[in-house]
Amino acid sequence: MSSPRTATTSSYSITMRLHTVPDHAVVGAVATAIAAQGGIVTAIDVTESSHVRLVVDVTCSASDADHAKELEKAVDAIEGVEVYRTSDRTFLLHIGGKIEVSSKVPLRNRDDLSMAYTPGVGRVSKALAENPEDVRRLTIKGNSVAVVTDGSAVLGLGNIGPGAALPVMEGKAALFKRFADIDAWPICLDTQDTDEIVRAVELIAPGFGGINLEDIAAPRCFEIERRLRESLDIPVFHDDQHGTAIVVLAALTNALRVVGKQLSEVRLVVSGAGAAGTAIVTLLLAAGVQDVVVFDRLGCLVPDLEGLSPAQVELARATNPRGVTGDLRTALAGADVFIGVSAPGVLQAEWIQDMATDPVVFALANPDPEVDPAEAGKYAAVVASGRSDYPNQINNVLAFPGVFRGLLDARATDVSIEMLLRAAEAIALVVTDDELNASFIIPTVFHPDVPKAVAAAIRGDR
Repeated sequence: MSSPRTATTSSYSITMRLHTVPDHAVVGAVATAIAAQGGIVTAIDVTESSHVRLVVDVTCSASDADHAKELEKAVDAIEGVEVYRTSDRTFLLHIGGKIEVSSKVPLRNRDDLSMAYTPGVGRVSKALAENPEDVRRLTIKGNSVAVVTDGSAVLGLGNIGPGAALPVMEGKAALFKRFADIDAWPICLDTQDTDEIVRAVELIAPGFGGINLEDIAAPRCFEIERRLRESLDIPVFHDDQHGTAIVVLAALTNALRVVGKQLSEVRLVVSGAGAAGTAIVTLLLAAGVQDVVVFDRLGCLVPDLEGLSPAQVELARATNPRGVTGDLRTALAGADVFIGVSAPGVLQAEWIQDMATDPVVFALANPDPEVDPAEAGKYAAVVASGRSDYPNQINNVLAFPGVFRGLLDARATDVSIEMLLRAAEAIALVVTDDELNASFIIPTVFHPDVPKAVAAAIRGDR
């Protein structure tokens, strides 16, 4: 028996251009064929009609690339229908890139040019040489962020290199602009050497008001962030670590409101001791968590566990006060919360029954979570994931635009734990008591109050 197909998604949206016989009833047959194969028709447009033929554009969503081909085959099999061309809408969106540079000032005549460029610009440059503190006010530096990657840990794709990482960094830059009106620039470095990455960022830092490290593999990312924070006078923020941690803490705060438990009293299990897991645990401890066990592929972390990296040894020393050892199921017994930032399928849904009353499960591995959210929902009181097709999506877009908006506004030179805690609280509070329930513990990324609230929290506004 074949496994059930996953839900359709706009990520696999295609448009088929059809040549059909001149019978408008064919359009209905096309829609029926697509639906019979599990696709969802989102648009049908007759672009040309004559006594000879119809030209029809049919847009539909599939669950993956293979499913898209099945839909195309089903339509092509209809009598009187020819699939003339199929376009992948996601690839079309990326042609030529997703961001651009535009001028904020008019360049209509010689007068405009003389102020925006030579000779007028020379006066500004001379003033900045004499007063460097004005660079943020008189240049783009005050509203710009470098999104830096080496392409070593991209999304769920792994070490795919800087060129393949560029579309992701472009997307990140587009999100900065959309949600916080920040000009962000994708910087994809063709090296995975820690010293070279650090030096490259140091060399470009004068042109930016902040550095967003992105998709750099652990443990290298820890040292890169630490060294840059020590050497630069602008904030350095590793979104895979701290952005994730902020949103997880915000969601967990509200999930515990739903089940009536206190953060300081619950027992947690975190699966994954990489960049995200380490940052989540660090922020949870700062927020008042007392009992957290970290599970990795080697087992439950304890300081003397063989094979741990230095960063994992440090993490083990800060956690697991009861000295739990063994497998994940052992660690889950009696736990109130499971947070997964590790790998698909490591948690069997039935194990959730071993947890405490009204357990909370965050299965955040992408694109495939640690446990199917629908299956987890049979046993857990609250379930969250990184997916958009289930309630309670844990999405870093809730954090990083507002974080950098606040940092740039405040002309901050660093990012503190206190800032991260305030940002998490701000996101949690966007969900009102009237809105809060097991299927709504975190606001949507399109909620207009989120970036404003986070920015204010980072600035420390009262």
